[in-house]
Amino acid sequence: MMKDTKIEEIIENGPDRLYTICYPKPQKETIILLHGGPGAPDDFPWFAEEFKNDFQIITFHQRGTKKSPCPSGDYSIEAYMNDLNKISNYFGLKKFHLFGHSWGGLYAQIYASKYPKRLLSLFLCSPGTGTGSQWQQMEEEMMTYNKNHCSSAQWLKMGINSLLGSLGSSKASQALFRQVDLNYNADYPEFRGQVSDVSNASVKANSQTSKAVRTYPILTRLETPLFPITITFGDNDIFGDSMHFVSDRYPSAHLFRIKNSSHSPFLHNPQDFFPILHQHFDIKKR
Repeated sequence: MMKDTKIEEIIENGPDRLYTICYPKPQKETIILLHGGPGAPDDFPWFAEEFKNDFQIITFHQRGTKKSPCPSGDYSIEAYMNDLNKISNYFGLKKFHLFGHSWGGLYAQIYASKYPKRLLSLFLCSPGTGTGSQWQQMEEEMMTYNKNHCSSAQWLKMGINSLLGSLGSSKASQALFRQVDLNYNADYPEFRGQVSDVSNASVKANSQTSKAVRTYPILTRLETPLFPITITFGDNDIFGDSMHFVSDRYPSAHLFRIKNSSHSPFLHNPQDFFPILHQHFDIKKR
C-alpha cells in the first residue's frame, strides 16, 4: 500500500457504530489514538502526519458523536473498553501503543488497568486525572478554569448550552465546545480565537460518560508497569492539584511539564512537546 493510504471503516459493536480511520502499515507497530471530550472527536491529523511512516495509526470517533452513533445509549466504562477491544481485534492487533489526550488519557489509563498485557506503551497527554471522587475534583478544577477564562455572559451561555446539548441540541453542543476551545487558548495570543472542528461534538455523550466515570472505582497505583509510560501536562493546564493523582499512580513514569502551554501542548509549544513524543516512541526526527 502507498504510504499515504487512509482507510475509513464503520466498525459495529452491537447496535452502536464506530467511525474509524486507519493509516495502514500492517508490518509496523500500531498506535491507537484516544481523543478528549468526552463527546468531542478529533482525528489527530497532526499526529497521523507525524508518525504514519513509522507506525500504523488508528483513530476513531468515540461513541455518541455524530459519526459514531450510540442508539443503545450505553456510555458505561465497560462499553468503552469493549469499543477499544472491537477495534483492535478488527485490525488483528495482539498488542499496541495507546496515546490519550485529556479524557482520552483517562480512557487509556482505565484500559491499561484492565488489559495491561495488550499494551506496548502508554503516552498520556494532559490526561484526565482519575475516576470516582478524583474525577469530581478534576471537574471542579476545569469549571474554575473555564469560568476564569471567559466573561460572565459567556459563562452563562455555557451553562445554557450544556443543558440544551444534553437534551439533544447539536447546535448547543457545538457552541459549548467552541467556547471551551476559546477558553483553553485564551492565554496564548497566537492561538486566541482558534477553535477545532466541533461539528461532531455531543454534550449528551459528555454528560453520560462523565456520570459513568464518577461512579467507577478509583484506579489503583501501578508500581511496576509492563510497559513504558510517559505523562505530559502544560504548565498552565486546566487541571489543578488533581494532577498529582496521575503521577502518584505511576511513580516510575516519565513526567514532563510543558512550559508555555495549557491543555494542548502539541499546539501551544510543539518545540518542547514533540521531542518528548519522539523519545517515547523512539523516533529519530528526519
